[in-house]
Amino acid sequence: MLPRDLLRDDSGRLRQRLASRGFDVAQLDRWQQLDGERRTVLVEIESLKHQRNEASKKIGQVKRAGGDAAEEIAAVAALKGRIGELEQRLAAIDQELESVERTIPNLPHDSVPEGPDASANRVERRVGEPPRFDFEPQAHWDLGPALGIIDFERGAKVAGARFTTLWGLGARLERALINFMLELHAGEHGYVEVLPPFIVNSTSLFGTGQLPKFGDDLFKLEGHDYYLVPTAEVPVTNLHRDEILDEADLPRRYAAYTPCFRAEAGSHGQDVRGLIRQHQFNKVELVHFTRPEDSWQALETLTGHAEEVLKRLELPYQVVTLSTGDVGFASAKTYDLEVWLPGQNRYREISSCSNFTDFQARRARLRYRPKEGGKPRFLHTLNGSGLAIGRTLIAILENHQQADGSVRIPTALRPYLGGLERIPAAE
Repeated sequence: MLPRDLLRDDSGRLRQRLASRGFDVAQLDRWQQLDGERRTVLVEIESLKHQRNEASKKIGQVKRAGGDAAEEIAAVAALKGRIGELEQRLAAIDQELESVERTIPNLPHDSVPEGPDASANRVERRVGEPPRFDFEPQAHWDLGPALGIIDFERGAKVAGARFTTLWGLGARLERALINFMLELHAGEHGYVEVLPPFIVNSTSLFGTGQLPKFGDDLFKLEGHDYYLVPTAEVPVTNLHRDEILDEADLPRRYAAYTPCFRAEAGSHGQDVRGLIRQHQFNKVELVHFTRPEDSWQALETLTGHAEEVLKRLELPYQVVTLSTGDVGFASAKTYDLEVWLPGQNRYREISSCSNFTDFQARRARLRYRPKEGGKPRFLHTLNGSGLAIGRTLIAILENHQQADGSVRIPTALRPYLGGLERIPAAE
């Protein structure tokens, strides 16, 4: 959530930046109205409590003097009744204030381009050249079944649409990618590997910003306050919920593998073919906890770590800064890594790397204690895919396919596949 001091600032810049995200700034008017009423009610409550205390003293004085304190007692009772009414109103105001606050997105960083949607995204750099083939490259939805490693029909039979089964070398390739990424991030990039729960509660989802806004995209377990994880960001970020870390222990960097489950409620039939948009997929996630003054450099570092995976797998890609209209609800700035897919003749997202500043930290009460003492401060949180496994598998199949129908295994991945150099073409 945004700090209340910022929301009280009725500056044009605050409204303009939030409006550029598609947010209805009339909600700010409602919040400020409620906040003003809240402060008025608090002043009245304090004034009435003072009057009550004075009236209570007078009761004692009258009784000690042998007088009748009935009038004073009635006055205290009336004051108590009015205080009770105001406290009930205060509780209702607080509830509505929090309800509005939950809908307000993070404030975009000044470097984020303004625009209504993905059309305003800015390409920062391209790395590697898309491969040139002397044959017509196949899309993975044709290539995978031809190799006998991807089975869309049986996945749909077992579960439903947008579920897939991997066979043989397809399953081994998926597992190899998970191990390769975890070894790279934990062994070379300095992350602590963690295996979190694959089920989370609503408090965790609120902490990272999935609830209440994106409830329709989650799979909830009937009869329980449990949800299947949409991404490892949720359980890993919440590992330190309600904690105060020592500044000396910062930054903290975690790498985690989880399966991810998403209803894709807002996809509206997009990417119905292939593995691009599945209800279940695997991902390696990177999460940072930093001091506020370090978080923007941490975003560059995090993005570089995700890029290194693509470089070692010999996959061409581009880095894109998302516009205000395309950036996620909780993010202040996001870089998307988009890998080249020859079968679609376009770049497609394979990782999002985001700085959430203190937005998630305020929701999940993530703080640290400064070395010099003083009050605890809110952490900054960041995360990014390092990478989405299924989309990486797609990119390998499409970019490294050969004229004979086989697929070359990138050199960096071969040790995780027993030295295998190719996925052979089907006979």
